[in-house]
This record gives sequence, C-alpha cells and structure tokens, in this order.
Amino acid sequence: MTGLEFLAAAALGVACVAVAAVVYPPPRRLAARVRPYTVMARTALGHAPDVAGPAGGALQRVFGPMLGSFADAVARLLERRSDDALLRLLRQAGMDDVGPEEYRVRQLAHAVTFAAVCGGGLLVLAGVPTVALVGAVAGFVFGATRARRRVERAVADRAARIRLELYTVNHLLAMHVRTGAGPMQAVQRIVDRGRGVVVTELAAVLAWTRRGVGEADAFRRAGALTPEPAAARTYQLLAAGVERGADLAGALLALSEDMRDARREELHKQAVRSRAAMLVPTIAILAPVMLLFIAAPLPSIVLGDR
Repeated sequence: MTGLEFLAAAALGVACVAVAAVVYPPPRRLAARVRPYTVMARTALGHAPDVAGPAGGALQRVFGPMLGSFADAVARLLERRSDDALLRLLRQAGMDDVGPEEYRVRQLAHAVTFAAVCGGGLLVLAGVPTVALVGAVAGFVFGATRARRRVERAVADRAARIRLELYTVNHLLAMHVRTGAGPMQAVQRIVDRGRGVVVTELAAVLAWTRRGVGEADAFRRAGALTPEPAAARTYQLLAAGVERGADLAGALLALSEDMRDARREELHKQAVRSRAAMLVPTIAILAPVMLLFIAAPLPSIVLGDR
C-alpha cells in the first residue's frame, strides 16, 4: 500500500465514523444523571462527593492513562532520586508548594520544550534531519538539566541567606535566653518580630509543635531539613537546650563567633580569587605584546643585518 492509498483509507475511515456519529449519536452515560443523587450517600459513607463527571472525551479517557504512565516513567528516568530526597531538596530550595511529581512533570516539560525548539530551529535553518535530531537530543538534555540546576542554585542561594541572617538571630536568641526566657519563648519572640529565611524555619518549628510534635524533635527536624550546616548546629543546640537545659546563651554566642570567623575566611578567599581573576585579562593582553617585543630583534641578531 502506497502512502496515498493509506491516506485515502484513513480519510474514508474518519468519514465513516463521523457519519455514524451523526446518524446514531452515542447515548448519554447514565452515571452523569445519577451522580447528583448519590452525593449524600457517598458523603455519609466517607467517600468524596464525586459531583463532577470524568474529565475529557473518549480519546483522553482511553489514551490518557497510557500517556500519563509513559510521561511518569520518562520523568523518573530524568530524576532518579527518591520522593523523600526530592521533597527534602525542594524544601531546602524554598519550593514548599511543589511536590516531587509536579517537579518531575515540570522537568520533563522543560526538556521536551527545549528539544522541540532546538530540533525545529535546526530543521528550518539547516534542512538536514540528522542535524535536527542531534539538536533535539542536545536540547532535551539541556532542558532536563536546566530544571535541576535551578533547584540547586536556589538551595545555594538560600543557604547563603541563612549564613547572613543566622549570626544576628543567634545573638537575639542568646539575649532572650539571658533575660530568663526559655528556648521556645525566645524562638516565639524572634518569629513574632523578625523576617527572613531563618525566621521562616523557626516558624515551621513552632507550627510542628502546635501539631503535637515534641519541641526537641521539631528542632531536630528543622536541622535535618535546612540546607546550611551552621543552622543545623543551631537547631541541634536548641534541641539539647530544651531537653537538658544547657547554657544556650554561651553556646549560641560561641557558635556565632565560629560563623564570623568562617565568614571572614570565606571573604578572604573570595578576594584572592577576584584579584587573580582581575590579573587574567592583563596577562592575556600584555604577555603576547611583550613576547613580540622580545622576539622582534631575534632575526637580526641571529642572521645579522640581512
């Protein structure tokens, strides 16, 4: 069968289906008419009201689950980490409203979009299917890694903000503890009056305790979820203070001093790297010129005045 014959047969089949649908339309499903009367019974049994009928047409109901399973499998190949690890990473990036499945779908959508744009653009410009296929594969890989890099960059930025805020927060906590407040009271005062990433994490600790989680366990959970090791040490220290009543003020101040020393060392390293980066253009421009000046008289010296 040639391509023209195949297209003619497909068109004939579509025409027959359209005529049959017009002459004998499919009956309306009985579930859509009975469902409004079953809402009370389903609710009394503890089920969802299910007042809405199945979304989409027949094609979506038939091929939707298969396409969804295929997309989920491809998304899990792109992101091999478990749901718990991915949920922790999203929590560290400040993306609490995004779940693991939604993140995988977004990553797959980015990959497919970049693959379509790169492949279609190269096909239009070059006109070679092989080049377009290579471009589509490269775009797919770039789009898949782009979403991952964005999350990792968000985690790094959030950790940097925590390092900047934690020194002040630790001093405020130490001040409240020295004036006679307990660890939870000091945290409550900081949350009531402060703003920032560290305050958001402390507010999450208070929310967990109101839901029935122990105070020490809430601090340990915050220490496990934070992207900054210094903040994790602070939360572990607060958990120890809640359980054993340790000298929190002195320990918080000592931790702040360690953070300040580490920050000073980090700034010193950044200054050295910036100074070295500033020398690279100078060396790249002046070195060839100096070599030309040195090498210019060499022919006359070696060969004489000729």
